Amino acid sequence: MRAMAAIGRLEPALYRIPLPTVLTDSTHGEIRAFELLTVRVRDAEGAEGVGYSYTVGRNGRAALSVLAHEISEIAAGADAERIEALWQRVWWATHYGGRGGPTVLALSALDMALWDLKARRAGLPLWRLLGGNDPRVPCYAGGIDLDLPTADLLRQTDANLAHGFRAIKMKVGRPDLADDISRVAAMRRHLGDGFPLMLDANMKWTADEAIRAARAFAPYDPLWLEEPIVPDDVAGHARVVRDGGLPVAAGENLRTLWDFRHLIASGGVTFPEPDATNCGGVTVFMKIAHLAEAFSLPVTSHGAHDVTVHLLAAVPNRSYLEAHGFGLDRYIAEPLVLHEGFAIAPERPGHGISFDWAALEAIRA
Repeated sequence: MRAMAAIGRLEPALYRIPLPTVLTDSTHGEIRAFELLTVRVRDAEGAEGVGYSYTVGRNGRAALSVLAHEISEIAAGADAERIEALWQRVWWATHYGGRGGPTVLALSALDMALWDLKARRAGLPLWRLLGGNDPRVPCYAGGIDLDLPTADLLRQTDANLAHGFRAIKMKVGRPDLADDISRVAAMRRHLGDGFPLMLDANMKWTADEAIRAARAFAPYDPLWLEEPIVPDDVAGHARVVRDGGLPVAAGENLRTLWDFRHLIASGGVTFPEPDATNCGGVTVFMKIAHLAEAFSLPVTSHGAHDVTVHLLAAVPNRSYLEAHGFGLDRYIAEPLVLHEGFAIAPERPGHGISFDWAALEAIRA
């Protein structure tokens, strides 16, 4: 019988990663830095797993506090390999004051670390431990580029193509819809017919405005329109899918499995889009992926691409992995590998991310 992998210590930390280029979208405005929340989980034998979450510049200290003062106490001495049991324990212990926000970001980081630890102890890459479908995952470059002049947008696109991407996402949601249409038309001309192009509005519109925009974008054949409205308007999402004429990707701002159940069951999403750093971790991401499969829907992703490549590689209904420019590559040993438009899930044990802790120490928040 295998010995219990008792959790010996949790080491949470918060870092502020400055961005080399200011990023912009329709709701967050200018983004100059990301906050990186990490947790190192060690078992009694000294084996370590690492998890992380992030914010777009605010509220990271709240999530750090939950990890340091609440979750550390709840998880102390628990069996690190009984991940579901520990997830449930943390969820219900923090439920009244949590259920979302900083609490679920902290829980997501812990859960990711536990899966990393479990896979490392098993000597397996995470994608194989989770089921092992296909290590080659289609990947797109997710630009955060709403305010870039069109010429700069096209230059950014050329750089992404040179890097190996074979699918591109651009931001929409400018004050004048005509500006959006002009930029989308320019991008389509630049990429050519049939090239996978996604549009992301970052919750900018009402349902009526989103339907109008979707109909205007339809001649340019986008693969999907992402987050056209606020995530809480489930009925509005169903209207946009039904009346807008475009597939809809949504979910990066949903925080629970049950949020996804409501959106999927309502017919309000075509590409469910969980983020493993804010939906409850690897445990919940996989449940959402299987829920989407039961509805014959392809699952996509948001954020944490170096970890999420494993999760999409494990399921048969994966669509595209989003690769984000969050500045994290400077602080990890082996960034995501692209080949002919596919991200390749690594064979290293665990999720395979090795942080440069010394370099991160210089930007500790």
